[in-house]
Amino acid sequence: MKPFRKYFDLASKEVDANLGINILNLGHHIHPKDVSYPDMSHPDSHVFDWEKGRMLKEYQILYIAKGEGFFEANGLKPQRIEAGTVVLLYPGVWHRYKPTEKIGWEEYWIGFSGHYAHYLLEQACFNSQRPILKLGFNFEFFETFSKLLESVENEDDSYRKMSSFYLIQLLGMIYSSALLNKDKITNKEEIIQKSLLILTNNFNKNLDFEQIAKDFNVSYVWFRKTFKEITGTSPNQYLLMLKIRKAEQLIQESNATISEIAFDCGFESESYFSRIFKSKMGCSPSDLRK
Repeated sequence: MKPFRKYFDLASKEVDANLGINILNLGHHIHPKDVSYPDMSHPDSHVFDWEKGRMLKEYQILYIAKGEGFFEANGLKPQRIEAGTVVLLYPGVWHRYKPTEKIGWEEYWIGFSGHYAHYLLEQACFNSQRPILKLGFNFEFFETFSKLLESVENEDDSYRKMSSFYLIQLLGMIYSSALLNKDKITNKEEIIQKSLLILTNNFNKNLDFEQIAKDFNVSYVWFRKTFKEITGTSPNQYLLMLKIRKAEQLIQESNATISEIAFDCGFESESYFSRIFKSKMGCSPSDLRK
């Protein structure tokens, strides 16, 4: 299949916010080896570089058909992904990915929104902390994705309805795969996943990690060691990066002052926030806003 991509104009009638599921962008691309990634021809809202990563305002499915590479997100240590892998990207979750330089990969993606999409991807079998699913080479999945791209490329009278129908089929297949994988989670993974949810929902508070460990009936030493084993960082550093990423989003998308953002994200003072932000992100909050 030839490379293809399309981004729908959010201001046009092509995108209806009232639809249960709404396709915002999609595409297919073969990225060759020894070429920098990503292709910079994507719009500013979606292009990214490896150092900064990105956060989306939509859900996305990323399917790697051939090749291999790396994926990383908030709360996840870098993971190798290979052909047959589906990655679910959630709104507001920082992430980055790229193919292995010496191999490259073939990727399919689709971005979408809508209340049905939100309902489905917030089910218990899905988790933004476990976004990687090993689907393998599923012919039905591949064929459905190909039909979806074809329907959008042709743009006949019913292509919006047909493409939404194909997307629902894809989500159904991913849902079935997630249900099959749900029982494979270990007890320690479950504890850390639940703790990550606590941190995410209370990122701007002063959390007592010893109490969190106690609530899970484990020692703090075990909790801290296991947390770092699974996420690649300590609970304190993970919480700090949650604050930083949320602050980054507010700086770019809101009119709140730097001082207000520092307070809303749980920092003691604007000066402390600015110092920590610059050390982690490479620029000050005020420079980022400019």
